[in-house]
Amino acid sequence: MYKYETIIYWSEEDQSFIADVPELPGCMAHGASPDEALANAQEAMQLWLDTAREFADPIPEPKGRRLVYA
Repeated sequence: MYKYETIIYWSEEDQSFIADVPELPGCMAHGASPDEALANAQEAMQLWLDTAREFADPIPEPKGRRLVYA
């Protein structure tokens, strides 16, 4: 389990739940349920981090708190 903030919301446009990982730019996933979206986001985070390591890109430290309050 990664410690990056994950925001899960329903998308009318996509007709699915979206799991967005704002601390990892472009890292997001979708699923038919919130649990499925989160599981897919975990896989997407692993791929994001593997790719960053492969290309020696910086990897942000998890903030462990909410980024923005609405």
